[in-house]
Amino acid sequence: MNIIIVSRSIGTRSLALSPVAWGVLTLLLLALPFTFGLMLAQGLAQPQVVGVEPTIIAELQQSLNEQRQLVTHLREEAQQRLEVVALRLGRLQAQIGRLDAMGYQLVDIAALNRDEFDFTTPPAIGGPHTDLLTQRELPLSDLLGQMAKLEWLLEDRGRKLEMLQLTLQQQQVSELTLPSGRPLKGGYLSSRYGYRTDPFTGKPDFHHGIDLAAEEGSEIMAVASGVVTWAGERSGYGYLVEIAHGNGYVTRYGHNRDNRVKTGDVVNRGETIATVGSTGRSTGPHLHFEVVKGGRSQNPLQFMTAAN
Repeated sequence: MNIIIVSRSIGTRSLALSPVAWGVLTLLLLALPFTFGLMLAQGLAQPQVVGVEPTIIAELQQSLNEQRQLVTHLREEAQQRLEVVALRLGRLQAQIGRLDAMGYQLVDIAALNRDEFDFTTPPAIGGPHTDLLTQRELPLSDLLGQMAKLEWLLEDRGRKLEMLQLTLQQQQVSELTLPSGRPLKGGYLSSRYGYRTDPFTGKPDFHHGIDLAAEEGSEIMAVASGVVTWAGERSGYGYLVEIAHGNGYVTRYGHNRDNRVKTGDVVNRGETIATVGSTGRSTGPHLHFEVVKGGRSQNPLQFMTAAN
């Protein structure tokens, strides 16, 4: 087969091709549309891939930034809460310090032994509370440890204060129930405690109390708080008031004109319980006053003197 080529420079030329050459040329011509289509498809697809990847990356980056902001917010919120807890711990520590000071004041006022009420236990929270207040970041484990120590310290102080309160109450009760002072505002000592000459028989006799001569009708007062165990007549005493004060102490007030209390009454120190009279085995208006401890009579003067 011949191919005619027309050109201005060379004019008209005839090119003869063999059957093999013509077959190769035909294949090349047939392959050109397919190759062009493939290149066009790749050219169209490539811009689509390039356009999608930046969008996905941007979305992921935005999501990551949002998560970072959330974590930062949660961390700041948690830190603020920790600082509030730390502030409260500091205030509690200061309160414990004040309780310690008050505890020692009570111990000193009550004249108790400081060794029995130790308020010198080192503070549970490390360092002075001013450092705790200014500290900006505290690990959660440290705060939990400090809270546990503070709870132990509060329990310890609570036990000590309860013991101190009980001791003070017992001391106060003991002071109120211990016979002390004069049963009369006036009067004078007319007969002492111990052996004396009996005014009716003229023979030696043991006097188990003292006699205080006073104007009839003068008020008789309890020398300690207690419970009235007798209020009425008794042989030799006339009208008698007997008061039990605890710890084995009993006081008796005899020869009264009248009694102002009855059996079972609770009386306080200084309360009027009777008036001076001359009932029973008596030679005139006076108060017969006895102090008994553990069933044995005591000299009332030592209790009256101890109060002065």
